[in-house]
Amino acid sequence: MNHDASPPPPPRPTRRLVLLGLAVLGLTAAAFLMRRPLMMSAPVCMAGRWHGCYDTFNGVVLMTLVTLPLAALVAWALARRRRAAGVTSPWRRSLAEVGMVHGTVPFVWLILMPGAAPGLVPGRTSLVPLRDLVVMGPLGIVGNLLVFASLGFFAPMRFAALASVPRILALGAGCSVLVETAQYVLRLDRVSSVDDVLVNATGAVLAGLASRRWWRTRAHTPADGPRPAPAPVG
Repeated sequence: MNHDASPPPPPRPTRRLVLLGLAVLGLTAAAFLMRRPLMMSAPVCMAGRWHGCYDTFNGVVLMTLVTLPLAALVAWALARRRRAAGVTSPWRRSLAEVGMVHGTVPFVWLILMPGAAPGLVPGRTSLVPLRDLVVMGPLGIVGNLLVFASLGFFAPMRFAALASVPRILALGAGCSVLVETAQYVLRLDRVSSVDDVLVNATGAVLAGLASRRWWRTRAHTPADGPRPAPAPVG
């Protein structure tokens, strides 16, 4: 017996439970830190009022947290259906799809939220790189880093064609350019800034690097689809 052999790695269910536990702890800590501003929007949101809930930062964040159980249920249903169909990596695909949508749509909603005088003022741009970073502040920088972080984290896990840093950078930058262009074209009384694009793309890349352990292996797996039936013997 070889006593020097390294112990086997923990089984996959254990790793999933550890990752799920860390995610829950992170969300709980974030909710605890933001509990006071979030609770200010709770009565309005629970009453189903649009104004004061879906047109405010606190309200959108609160509803994003409230709908997390629904997102988890959707991911579970998708994974169960795919497992029954024999699709490879059903949980990874389902979690990635739901994570991309649930973690990106609320931020895009906030970015496209109109200012004080939508439609009354012409579109404004700021095309000098790094100039707006000074006035953006720490909270603004962190918020812009998170806009497409979920997309950068989950997209290369779901789509093998995106499993590289340059492609994640292009994805984050391209999506950010589309959103900033929409702000300008729709005259939302917001400034379309090149610094927003730079920080959004950087956030997508950093999140993609955080999930690299999973999307690098994903890039070498066969194309998604049902597992082929074994060839008959003889």
